[in-house]
Amino acid sequence: MTSRKIYKDKKILVIKKLEKELVPCGIPYIFHTLGTVEKDYMGIEEKFKSNNIDLEIDEVIDGNVEEKKLETKNGKVFEYDKLVITTGSTPFVIPIPGHDLENVMTIPKNYKYLGNVQEKLKDANNIVIIGGGFIGVEVADEIKKSGKNVTLIEAKDYLLPASFDADFGNIAKQEIESDNVKVLVSTKVNKIEGNGKVEKVILENGEEIPADIVIMATGYKPNTDLAKKMGIKVTEWGYIETDDYMRTSAKDVFAAGDCVQHKDYFTGKPSRLMLASAAVFDARIAASNLYKLKLLRTNKGSLNAYSTMIGGKAFAAAGITEAVAKAEGFDIIVGKAEVVDRHPGKFADASKITMKLIFSKECGLLLGAQIVGGKSVGEIINIISLAIQKEVNIKDLLTMQIGTHPLLTAAPTVYPLAVAAEQALSQM
Repeated sequence: MTSRKIYKDKKILVIKKLEKELVPCGIPYIFHTLGTVEKDYMGIEEKFKSNNIDLEIDEVIDGNVEEKKLETKNGKVFEYDKLVITTGSTPFVIPIPGHDLENVMTIPKNYKYLGNVQEKLKDANNIVIIGGGFIGVEVADEIKKSGKNVTLIEAKDYLLPASFDADFGNIAKQEIESDNVKVLVSTKVNKIEGNGKVEKVILENGEEIPADIVIMATGYKPNTDLAKKMGIKVTEWGYIETDDYMRTSAKDVFAAGDCVQHKDYFTGKPSRLMLASAAVFDARIAASNLYKLKLLRTNKGSLNAYSTMIGGKAFAAAGITEAVAKAEGFDIIVGKAEVVDRHPGKFADASKITMKLIFSKECGLLLGAQIVGGKSVGEIINIISLAIQKEVNIKDLLTMQIGTHPLLTAAPTVYPLAVAAEQALSQM
């Protein structure tokens, strides 16, 4: 879509395998809130047509970067001037014994597969979800709303460990447990058992959990087989390597999204970041630079910015956690705030916000944030993400000029960003 806006006279063709695409972040909600796969359709196919973008439902199986040709599964050959590879990712399944039994499922971005998962869930009572990251937690929370017995298993000590520290991860655990989801942390699965079809999950401690369906929410892996086949450089972690303009090692070939190697904003180390927001960011840069270099990635790397709803609370994080900061050798201070997001707090939609800001002790630079509260948290974290990218420090937050209103925000006297920054400043 960005290519069409910038290069109005170019012929654009999209080749993709599926007739319909889902809104990726909406996938967990097909299991109850949305109710059907169809309600999560992105509708991008119609937008392609209305914007004079050609669409081919097929699969590219090979290509020649010297001749600039692509070959599809249906035997078609396409030539290109510029090529953008956006092959995304697929679920990574830990090879636990029994992972190949019937009714051991994953959560791919595939509407046909997910429709099958929905059908199987109708007749199931006991659901076990392995993996306590965002997908596992959101899917567990949604399936429980349909009255199923849900058990969520996480190998680490708390939920959402990629984005939160233990204090916020434990709040998430309490919230989802209040919806009667059984949560097991610091727990590993030894094997999945059944006679052809899954019947139970055996934990390392020998405990048996009955299961009609097991959902593996154990992460995703990049789809880079095509890139490898075409001789395009791939990193040791299996992602496509790109420069700051999203150019690959092959001339006139770009890449974007989950299949691309990102690097951490603060450490510069390779990151396994896979987010729709990061994919859109990549895509805009790639599209802008197809024919002339217009847009440089000006930030130092990819900044993890997340938000989700668990039960009735919103959780959000940006930047690095305390645990990561300490492991990487940062000397940090932490400022905290607990305030109500309306003033006075008697309004019906008021909710408590708990916020933690992580700063460099030496210079006061903002390194990360974690928040739990009402829906306003979703936009607050986006502002914090920008603040991190613009190298905002403690004093900037203390002296920031804000707009407040009783029906919309916390009081100016206890605005959470300022309160947390003030507490951190007292430690310098």
